[in-house]
Amino acid sequence: MPVVDDPRQWSNFRKNFILLQVAFGSMIAGLAGNIQNPAINEMEVDLPATASQISLTLSLFILLQGVVPLVPSISEVKGRRFVYIVSMAIFTVGSVVVATSKSIGLLIGFRCFQAAGSSAVMSIGAATLADIYDPVERGTKMGIYYIAPLLGPSLGSILGGGLTTAFTWRGPFYFLAIMGGVVFMSFLLFFRDTFRHERSHTYQSVLKARLKEAGTKKNVGVEDIDADNAAQDIEKQEVSSKPVVAPDVKLGLVDVNPFRPMAFILRRKYNLFMLTASGLYFSFAFVVVYTTSRTLGTYYLYDPMKIGLVLLAYGIGTVGGSIVGGRWSDYQLSKLKIKNEGKSTPEMRLRCTLHGLVIFPLCVVGYAWVLQKRVNVAGVSVMLFACGFASIFVYTSTLAYIVDSNVGRSSSAVALNSCFRGTFAFIFEEIAVPMQDGLGDGWMYTIIAFIMAISGALIVIVMLNGSRWRREAESEAAEPPKMVPLD
Repeated sequence: MPVVDDPRQWSNFRKNFILLQVAFGSMIAGLAGNIQNPAINEMEVDLPATASQISLTLSLFILLQGVVPLVPSISEVKGRRFVYIVSMAIFTVGSVVVATSKSIGLLIGFRCFQAAGSSAVMSIGAATLADIYDPVERGTKMGIYYIAPLLGPSLGSILGGGLTTAFTWRGPFYFLAIMGGVVFMSFLLFFRDTFRHERSHTYQSVLKARLKEAGTKKNVGVEDIDADNAAQDIEKQEVSSKPVVAPDVKLGLVDVNPFRPMAFILRRKYNLFMLTASGLYFSFAFVVVYTTSRTLGTYYLYDPMKIGLVLLAYGIGTVGGSIVGGRWSDYQLSKLKIKNEGKSTPEMRLRCTLHGLVIFPLCVVGYAWVLQKRVNVAGVSVMLFACGFASIFVYTSTLAYIVDSNVGRSSSAVALNSCFRGTFAFIFEEIAVPMQDGLGDGWMYTIIAFIMAISGALIVIVMLNGSRWRREAESEAAEPPKMVPLD
């Protein structure tokens, strides 16, 4: 089915402006999770609240930011723009209420509300890039896009410290409300929807069912709309010489079952393995920022501003890893595609992660004992940079693989990725403090390094077996149901 006003044919300026919009929105969402860290002590006294209650405002925010995107199919019926506008309005209202809260109960409740609003930009941002960029350039653009949310955990401490010093603990949340309003107006006034029904399995599945009910299948060429044929590159949608008349069918939210495409994705082994590995890699960012803040404050006696400056080394490392990893991923994919007579598979992209898969766990072990031995802060900063660079160098390719291997279901796949990383980050956040207090930084990070090594092994397994698993899954999906004879 031809794509009308194909976003992939838009000018580079328009596509880069869209990239800037979703990246800035993701940065605000990333900041929201960590910006309150320097204000924790002041919040405990002013509200008042216990340390466990304040911790809950952080961990629940991270969890819900990951879980709420499990309804991404809304964007595949109403479009990306609708979801962006509604979610940023929710985020802005939630930020205002949190900033004016006078009880911990109200603050926890609207931090959850705030998390729900911030989740859409992070969950369908990658799907938006899939709308406007072809697979061969997606790795580079994903790398640029993920600079923004990765800067959030590092810049949050600096901004939070400065705003808390100037305006009390409410200052950071007023800042989020203002920035949320700016992003909301940006999407409302300047965002042109990138979603096209022709590239959505969710839409075409509903369309096929509607046409079958109406008895018009033979008249509109629905035989070309096979939502269950995963072998078809529905996102690429090369124009065919065979004319297909697209029927005018209006779909609503009642037609959408968000869990069906997700169940479809999770039934495939390569998705389950990669979602687990990708989620564990990304959750490391939350753990390292939170636990390092505690160590720098307790043992190095640093104030919030100095802590933020040290953590900036991790943020700079993630930026470097995101840019280099994305470009390296695209370069390797193009190179392997030429060797393979112009054909490519999503697994080819994973081959460029091998160096990072080995280096990252080693960097985490090195950081573990640098921090445990209370080495000069320069050594801590160097190891933070190395950990940030290596982790995102790998993560960029895993996210691109998740998008490339789920054609037509990219928003559902990315939403599941958000859920996995939010869940793992929540678990790590809840157990990190007891581990840090009981085992110390050295053994805590050594255990984390072992978990990261297991994650790397999952990526290697997918790299070696993913192509075969995808073919098997596509064959099963294409087979007609077997008829059981009646006696």
